[in-house]
Amino acid sequence: MTTTVSVILPVHNADKWLDECLQSVVNQTYSGSLELSVYQDSCTDNSEEIIKKWRTKLEEQDVKIVIGGHSDKNPRGVGYAKNRAIDQSSGQYLCFLDADDVMDKDRILEQYTAAKAYPDSIIGCKFHRDPEGSTERFTKWANMISQEQLLTQVYTSHGPTVIMPTWFCSRKLYDNVGSFSKAGKGVPEDLIFFYKHLELGGGLYRVEKDLLMYRYHTEATTFSVKEETIWKERVQFLEKQVLTKWPTFTIWNAGKQGRKLYRSLSAPNQKKVVAFCDVDEKKISKGVYIYEESKEKPKPRIPVVHFKDAVTPFIICVKLDLTHGDFERNLESLQLTEGQDYFHFN
Repeated sequence: MTTTVSVILPVHNADKWLDECLQSVVNQTYSGSLELSVYQDSCTDNSEEIIKKWRTKLEEQDVKIVIGGHSDKNPRGVGYAKNRAIDQSSGQYLCFLDADDVMDKDRILEQYTAAKAYPDSIIGCKFHRDPEGSTERFTKWANMISQEQLLTQVYTSHGPTVIMPTWFCSRKLYDNVGSFSKAGKGVPEDLIFFYKHLELGGGLYRVEKDLLMYRYHTEATTFSVKEETIWKERVQFLEKQVLTKWPTFTIWNAGKQGRKLYRSLSAPNQKKVVAFCDVDEKKISKGVYIYEESKEKPKPRIPVVHFKDAVTPFIICVKLDLTHGDFERNLESLQLTEGQDYFHFN
């Protein structure tokens, strides 16, 4: 019988969470053929024993289980483990699950239904964090942006607008994009895959239900990825997807983040920046930003103006939800269209 859904579970030293994680697989209300594909990436704790213990419980619930892994001294990274778990699986659809997270009983049913309706999309869902209140701004953003903003806000520092631990997609979509980066620790394999999917014209869809407990802890792989690595990926994608199509643009934020973006741009895109805009009178009163690091003579001088005097389109380098609503009200007052007149890069 053909397996319909494979749960993709990479594991590296997750014995403290695995019982709860695997119980959530057993609890699924989805009634189609289900497979759990586990790949153990150099586990040195009791993860292997826990997985073996759960094999019988899973098989009693008609969940096929495939277990692979390696015991080399060094783990090869989450991207490698995901790829191997997918390679050894057989499902037409892939449900990604981290070993420290817990699925709602209806997760697979809800996301499988959505994946059938949106076959070219990565399917996500709403989620909650444990401990409660962890990464509050990030969680609010990821759960509250609109379906349209899943595509327009892909350049922000929050990362993929559909959060990786909630991903569900067809095997065909995965094969079309290609495997996750195998470069190992410190590489944002989810962001790289996400951007490639979008470059190929893929879609995004979020099920508007909380279907995952996304655990927050200091051992999470996220903390091994350097901010500068993610920054470079974001800038490259912004240039490729947006700035190549714009003849000129304004950077909203004459402060540290706005200037950093300007300095990170390719020379042709730096020349497209007609101004920085801001609300800070001290920055505006200077009238100009001089790019001192430039080797050009004379050095580039970029005007600094009030946001009401600035010309669209904008790349916005102001973080959301940090100014008691002042920035959001200023932006709304201009009556612009996101994805056309501006993009967030905050």
